[in-house]
Amino acid sequence: MSDSTTLDRPSPVDSSYSWLRLAISLTLSTIGGVGIWAIIPVLPTAEADFGVTRAESAFAYTMTMVGFAAGNLIFGRVVDRYGICVTMILASIMLAAGFYAASLADTFFTFSILHALLIGSGTAAGFGPMIADISHWFKKRRGIAIAAGASGNYLAGTVWPIFLSPVITEQGWRETYELVAVICLLTMVPLALLLRRKPPAESLAEEGKGGIAGPSQQLGISPAMLQGLLVFAGVACCVAMSMPQVHIIAYCLDLGYGLTAGAEMLSIMLGAGVISRLICGALSDYIGAVRTVLLSSSLQCFALFLYLPFDGLMPLYIVSLIFGLSQGGIVPGYALIIREYLPAREAGQRVGMIMMATILGMALGGYLSGVIYELTGSYQAAFLHGIAWNVANMAILFLILVRSRPNKEPLAA
Repeated sequence: MSDSTTLDRPSPVDSSYSWLRLAISLTLSTIGGVGIWAIIPVLPTAEADFGVTRAESAFAYTMTMVGFAAGNLIFGRVVDRYGICVTMILASIMLAAGFYAASLADTFFTFSILHALLIGSGTAAGFGPMIADISHWFKKRRGIAIAAGASGNYLAGTVWPIFLSPVITEQGWRETYELVAVICLLTMVPLALLLRRKPPAESLAEEGKGGIAGPSQQLGISPAMLQGLLVFAGVACCVAMSMPQVHIIAYCLDLGYGLTAGAEMLSIMLGAGVISRLICGALSDYIGAVRTVLLSSSLQCFALFLYLPFDGLMPLYIVSLIFGLSQGGIVPGYALIIREYLPAREAGQRVGMIMMATILGMALGGYLSGVIYELTGSYQAAFLHGIAWNVANMAILFLILVRSRPNKEPLAA
């Protein structure tokens, strides 16, 4: 009788609950994403407060992204073992403690370390680990679901800089950080408790098209090689991506357009990135994740070229919009490739590893762009540097695509 009841029970995968859970997860990710976006409008003010140079202030962002990277890997393992509810409660406590402690920092070094240990790592729980959890609740629409879940990171970048910029101007960055600490604690814990339900057993049992250890039947690439190629690709694409995202506000200040214009461009860029992610997620359900990521990377490279000849106020708004529309599908596409070809029960740590690579790329790119600016006195060379990395990313994705073997028989064990 119990077996019959179990068989008749509708699957929770692709159900109405799956979409409700996605909405809650997206909200959590958007709130928790403040950890990597608050520092961008704060940097110019903190730079003056602590008396550091542009390259030195970029170090704080780099430390944030290092913590964000490590947190994706660590929390990826935590979510595989304890679930997303416990993971997000821990993250909310870390964020609240980190922002409050950073508001009291008396040295720039302390400020940077707190961003690495608490703020960056706490934010990570709402990115790779959250994407991994979402992937267990969808199958037919996994591409669009993962893209939507990953959009919380960009929604955070759209909302938080616009919300925080006037508060920073009127109250100061320290008071702003105290406000963020309270918001994170009071909103994230209740939302995390709504995600107590464990992933469906049928989803966790998926082995991926490549099986546990053998070569992928469709890519003709071993799991280890596929993971390694995606790690390289993730670093390369995000070194390129970081130039506009990290430095657009400072770039606008240098051009005399002001903090507000830079924050608006960042908001437009990331808001358009949400649209791009959703479109690419839907597209990947039809043409596959590898082709979708390669297309998005190629469009990102084109958009980066547009920053070279245009530096007027209105052209920068337009180019930022084009950049946002071009690159949103790249990072969630990596997670989708992992879920398509590798075991589901390892999703947290494998997706976390790829997300860590993309974040390290953002950290490296943000720092190198600051160094290049200090050496050349211009962001033109920094844009060219990003383009070179983007071309490397395209080459890796093209290699994966060429090695695909959709029409061949599965390799023998």
